[in-house]
Amino acid sequence: MQEILRSNDAVLLSFVQATLTAEGVEHMVVDANMSVMQGSLGILAARVLVPDDQEARARRVLSESGIAHELRPPTP
Repeated sequence: MQEILRSNDAVLLSFVQATLTAEGVEHMVVDANMSVMQGSLGILAARVLVPDDQEARARRVLSESGIAHELRPPTP
């Protein structure tokens, strides 16, 4: 699994999930409950993970949706 996005922004996370689901890209959001539990300090962000073989497609879909600036850099 590759992390493609990390955020505390519930609206952004919802948009990402809806976009990836609509495009048939498998994904999972982790640490969302921890983000809520720690409050608004912004220390623990929720992370969006995609399977290794779908990372390029997920990045393309989200970039085309106008949020390329929110994506984490690819891991080597």
